Amino acid sequence: MAILVPKKQKHRKVRKGKNGGIASRCNTVAFGNYGLMSLDNERVNSRQIEAARQTMTRYIKRGGKIWIRIFPHTPVTKKPLDVKMGSGKGDPAFYVAKVKAGTVMFELADVTEEQAREALRLAGHKLPVRTKFLKREEF
Repeated sequence: MAILVPKKQKHRKVRKGKNGGIASRCNTVAFGNYGLMSLDNERVNSRQIEAARQTMTRYIKRGGKIWIRIFPHTPVTKKPLDVKMGSGKGDPAFYVAKVKAGTVMFELADVTEEQAREALRLAGHKLPVRTKFLKREEF
């Protein structure tokens, strides 16, 4: 299981920040013929991305091509159990991708529409956001 982790970072710990609005980038099917679009703003962690990828790969039986359009760059810190309040910020525990509504998260190609629809539906169940199936317009 290859969990997605950034190779280098400018800062080890970052602030939580906001994640509102709709996506202005990464909001169309660019590489494949079918896509899975987020309908909510949420943080998707690297384990959820990997689980969705495995589900799609298993369903299409390693046929076709999969693109993962999101990457977890943002570290999320966590303090150990039974630690009192104060004493600074915790250590990075996992990484998340901040996903906005309208972001295309996964894309598929070289499969039938029925296969793509079912594979992306199954992958959507692994994610913390509501999703929508997309088809590329010109193809």
